Amino acid sequence: MGPAIATTPPMHAAKQRGKHAAVPTSKKKTRPVAFVTGASRGIGKAIARQLAKNGFDVAITARTVQEGEQREHSSTVAKSNTTPLPGSLTSTTAEIEAAGAKALAVAADLREPASLGAAVTTVIERWGPIDLLVNNGRYIGPGHMDHIIDTPLDILDAHLQANVMGPLVLTKLVLPGMLQRGSGIIMNLTSTSGQVDPPAAAGKGGWGLGYGMSKAAVHRIAGMLAVELGDRGIYAFNIDPGFVWTERLEQDMKEFGFDASEGAPPDVIGAVIAWLAKNPKEFPNGAVVRAQEECAERGLLEGWPRAS
Repeated sequence: MGPAIATTPPMHAAKQRGKHAAVPTSKKKTRPVAFVTGASRGIGKAIARQLAKNGFDVAITARTVQEGEQREHSSTVAKSNTTPLPGSLTSTTAEIEAAGAKALAVAADLREPASLGAAVTTVIERWGPIDLLVNNGRYIGPGHMDHIIDTPLDILDAHLQANVMGPLVLTKLVLPGMLQRGSGIIMNLTSTSGQVDPPAAAGKGGWGLGYGMSKAAVHRIAGMLAVELGDRGIYAFNIDPGFVWTERLEQDMKEFGFDASEGAPPDVIGAVIAWLAKNPKEFPNGAVVRAQEECAERGLLEGWPRAS
């Protein structure tokens, strides 16, 4: 039998944005607890794997529970694509446990706040307070590679719900416990696409508005948290991964002008996050951390950078 996936139903108190999960005061733990979104594959899986290797017990969430599940992941409204993508919460759980850490997989959808509330509540009830939140997951679906004129407004809204409001919901859920303890770290996966114009139109090496504007919005959260809560023990960072190989990039994105083979291994990002979680004072609170550069400069992952 494979690893169990928590399926706790949403609690009433977690159904509204801004409501936080109950924070137990009697939980005892020997390892810090990390909560990673979008951890069924790609960068999220690598983050979970590296945190497990570096002393964290890791709670993970995503929509895909078992290998082979089908759901829409086309990047354009012009066509559908529901072919299974490699990766699942089940396989990530196995990797976390193989590294000697505890794993807790809780299925959730970034566009459904009640499911996020249930996920956080489950982790806190079973393991105690969350020490590190990594907002890695994002919207997957049509509109990512469409021009503005071709992108329905509800698709743009879906990007904002998953890429901005989802991370905010989770942030507001974990902050009360962090503030109660006087410590906590929040890391948001950002993107250069939220800071600069694309080099070309979507479909020709660039990206659509939904992705760019939502990443621009989430980019503002870490700095605000640092200003407002830094003096209460909260650290927040933007993690800029750069161009990274992922299973989905390999399977889906060649037709849109992206060569997955040019991407950095996702463990580069995982290694930097695991290091930063143990050394948050190495960067100014609220800073943007360029993961590929930091990994190379600090020698955090064997084989990176690649030999030229």
